[in-house]
Amino acid sequence: MFLGEYRHSIDDKGRMIVPAKFREPLGPSFVVTRGLDHCLFVYPKSEWDKLEGQLKELPFTKKDARAFTRFFFSGAAECELDKQGRINVPNHLREYAKLEKECVVIGVSSRVEVWSKTLWEEYVSDSEDSFAEIAENLVDFDL
Repeated sequence: MFLGEYRHSIDDKGRMIVPAKFREPLGPSFVVTRGLDHCLFVYPKSEWDKLEGQLKELPFTKKDARAFTRFFFSGAAECELDKQGRINVPNHLREYAKLEKECVVIGVSSRVEVWSKTLWEEYVSDSEDSFAEIAENLVDFDL
């Protein structure tokens, strides 16, 4: 399980340190792809395989299913950690997530998300006021 929020930076070559607590659960290689809300989703291979199986079940005759799977899979890249615990984030993914220098790496249960610091701060600011309402609409258990 991935938990927490970590601040890191991306160097000029597109390398980003993966938080130490995430390295072992991600494994030696993992998948990074376009996420929702202009962040990147990072999946261990086992979670990626589950997600791939679910997406394969979508009816390809549906326009939305084709569009989503194209978007999701075409942006995917397999990554490996270097000896310093960094990954090289492909340029097309850096551009999509607007990653320049400062970024935020967060744990979201079965996946990791990578956000530009600016977009993450905007997202948190916009979501804070509605968090209780969102929880009320989605969650049926005591928090």
